[in-house]
Amino acid sequence: MVTRRNFIINTSLAATAVLALPSFAFAMNKKEIGLQLYTLRDELPKDVKSTLEKVAKAGYTTVETYGFSIKDQFWGLAPIELKKILDANKLKAVSGHYNLGSFLYDGNLEEVKAAIEAAKILKNEYLTVPWVDEPFRNDFHKIAARLNEAAKMCADAGLKLAYHNHDFEFKTHDGVTGYEILLKETDKNLVSFELDLYWVVRSGNDPLKLFKENPGRFTLWHVKDMDKVNPALNTEIGSGSIDFKPFFAAAKQSGMIHFFVEQENNYVPNSFESIKTSCEFISKKII
Repeated sequence: MVTRRNFIINTSLAATAVLALPSFAFAMNKKEIGLQLYTLRDELPKDVKSTLEKVAKAGYTTVETYGFSIKDQFWGLAPIELKKILDANKLKAVSGHYNLGSFLYDGNLEEVKAAIEAAKILKNEYLTVPWVDEPFRNDFHKIAARLNEAAKMCADAGLKLAYHNHDFEFKTHDGVTGYEILLKETDKNLVSFELDLYWVVRSGNDPLKLFKENPGRFTLWHVKDMDKVNPALNTEIGSGSIDFKPFFAAAKQSGMIHFFVEQENNYVPNSFESIKTSCEFISKKII
């Protein structure tokens, strides 16, 4: 017989059990695993349709685009054409890498406006800045100011802006790293960060420390593994030297909403099999 007292005790125990679950449990219901399409940069320009079909069959439900240009759009496809192919394969492009180089350095708005227009057509949630060219890495204060400006434009268009790191941001300039400047001087309400876990680890830093010091800032992740023999190379998730489980356990603290598998080289036996291997490992072993 279920008494009121037993009901309260059992309910409390159940609530405690839920709270004790890893903090990435919030993502388990949707089973969302994303892919940064740069992983397939050799295949996509040849045949976008069949490549995205294989992405979906490998188990991915979201993607992050790359390679947009005002002249060539997406590998010769207009955003509306790419959106139709994504929809046909039930893939959502929740983020896109858009190079805003001329804006970050010169304030040229043409790239920002074109990127926002493409992102809106694709129904991106995030417009992500992927790269800073080497000649312009000596003034992260200026980059932070530009990011704030672009973020306001994105917000007005119903988008969010994110910044993706490599390792150069963690180099020290006058006692402070470029990444620290970006985190401190960008508007927390407007600028998010896409944390590339591989580059953080390779630069000698700890993602968990970043999560603790900057809770909620890292709404996007790149999940990219490091080859055990040669750290300069990538490998399939689960085959390398990075243990991703502690990071996913702290996903809530980091603010992570979406993550994307990325592998830039060292595919075994080929890129399509690599993305399948990574997806299966994450699905079975991590989330």
